[in-house]
Amino acid sequence: MSMFCFQCQETAKGTGCTIKGVCGKTENVANLQDLLIYTLKGISIFALQARAMGIVRPEIDKFIMESLFTTITNANFDRSRFVARIEEGLKLRDELKQAIIKAGGTIPADLHDAATWTASAGEFDQKAALVGILTTENEDVRSLRQLITYGLKGMAAYAEHAYTLAYKDDGIFAFIEKALAATLDDTLAADALVALTLEAGKYGVEVMALLDKANTTTYGNPELTKVNIGVRNNPAILISGHDLKDLEELLIQTQGTGVDVYTHGEMLPAHYYPAFKKYDNFVGNYGNAWYKQDKEFDSFNGPILLTTNCLIPPKDSYKDRLYTTGAVGFEGIKHISDRGNGQTKDFSALIEHAKQCPAPTEIETGEIVGGFAHNQVLALADKVVEAVKSGAIKRFFVMAGCDGRMKSRDYYANFAEALPKDTVILTAGCAKYKYNKLNLGDIGGIPRVLDAGQCNDSYSLAVIALKLKEVFGLDDVNQLPISYNIAWYEQKAVIVLLALLYLGVKNIHLGPTLPAFLSPNVAKVLVENFGIAGITNVEDDLKIFLG
Repeated sequence: MSMFCFQCQETAKGTGCTIKGVCGKTENVANLQDLLIYTLKGISIFALQARAMGIVRPEIDKFIMESLFTTITNANFDRSRFVARIEEGLKLRDELKQAIIKAGGTIPADLHDAATWTASAGEFDQKAALVGILTTENEDVRSLRQLITYGLKGMAAYAEHAYTLAYKDDGIFAFIEKALAATLDDTLAADALVALTLEAGKYGVEVMALLDKANTTTYGNPELTKVNIGVRNNPAILISGHDLKDLEELLIQTQGTGVDVYTHGEMLPAHYYPAFKKYDNFVGNYGNAWYKQDKEFDSFNGPILLTTNCLIPPKDSYKDRLYTTGAVGFEGIKHISDRGNGQTKDFSALIEHAKQCPAPTEIETGEIVGGFAHNQVLALADKVVEAVKSGAIKRFFVMAGCDGRMKSRDYYANFAEALPKDTVILTAGCAKYKYNKLNLGDIGGIPRVLDAGQCNDSYSLAVIALKLKEVFGLDDVNQLPISYNIAWYEQKAVIVLLALLYLGVKNIHLGPTLPAFLSPNVAKVLVENFGIAGITNVEDDLKIFLG
């Protein structure tokens, strides 16, 4: 096989992509991503030793965080960016080694190859072929190492969003480096790796709490909001991904230009933050989840900005209107440079481009309601508790996670429609697009779909559950009338899952398929210890959930 990748839910045949990624990445990009991860593990070996000596290099932490982010599914397809990152990684690794020696440290003689290898850029492809996922021969060890690695990718994504808003936690960086190095340690048996996996869940909770603090301190607590899904007759820019700082700077720079701004996909929850409501050109949300962008970017007519993962290989019809920034990249697509020396990003090219384009073509009309992060829901706590006590609300269903291309994901729309009228859906992430435009009604004024926000806002759902446990005087969060039917797609969903497991949540149903990177034995551990299960069909699953 020319490559091997099984990190996303849509991996080929449910086992692994071996020729080209279903996401669209080529074999050489996939292999260079493996080599970059390998390089990060080598850096982490030295970073652990340096930390023990009191040497902490913020540029190393930042590089590891950003590099992990670039390897998330649908983030970066640009071979040249990965070559440059590997070259930078080798340089940083060797600089850190010299810093250890200069401080009086002794470099072990039996270092792992990841900490010693070197090559020219022209030799990277050859080296990459030797360090891929399948080089770990033991299936269970491989499964646990990849589960940890994918959790770290999700953790790094959330850490990067917080970092952009000047919030960081050195403990999170230290754990990422510890865990990366541990995946090279052949002395660690399955039990030790299981423990490390649960520890990753602990830091998953911490990084989502950090990002929640960063977002709400900077932009205010999300509040109940009606979001327009129609269009106006002005030229416009469409922003997709997750980065709120990019949105803020874009809104500031478009003031007075006659150019409107719309969100797409996971940027929808930006409308819930008070700080963004003052911009009169912040019109609404255009379209649906990430995988429909090939049609929706076409009809939008104006330029599109991809701020984080969720990019699919662009069609020629809108390729010249597409811009990337941050961790995102695609060969031949215009890229907006990162901030430097306290400056903002320069979006003037998009604004001038937008002025030359017609207004978006309307694809739907109306409004959708969201903004039910933990602060808003807890403000309604008395009303919610009373509804539960009176029997008006019989059960909550957490249906957070991701949307995707597979026809099997229609299950989630059908499941939402089939739920009894005395149930409420708690959601976060783009999975909501399967049902957030359905007319599911309300219960005593409480909408039956409570959208907490982006995938990282799954933290809000955990906060809500823990608060309800306290209000009802329960000993265990699993005693609450809450069921978990979660859709997953990529690595940010992995860290959310690990965070829920760390919080003690059991009996989570995960679909539309269980991850290909779970070996039968590792899946068995998750089933026996945490009650993890898959999905079947709506009718049978409802019988399980409703008893």
